[in-house]
Amino acid sequence: MPICLEGKRLYRISEACAIAGISRMTFLRWVREGRITDVANRDWRGWRLFTESDISRIKNTANSMQ
Repeated sequence: MPICLEGKRLYRISEACAIAGISRMTFLRWVREGRITDVANRDWRGWRLFTESDISRIKNTANSMQ
């Protein structure tokens, strides 16, 4: 379930990866390898929060890998 913060809809990593069609581990590996940039938004615990544009960027990367 997305979080609404300052008028933005934000998704947690598992939700964002499910929408993008990749696993959480794949996302983390791609960030570590430099294939994609990490997201800018984090919650108070330091957990990643994804915007819809972040998810689109991940989907585009996933589609280009196939």
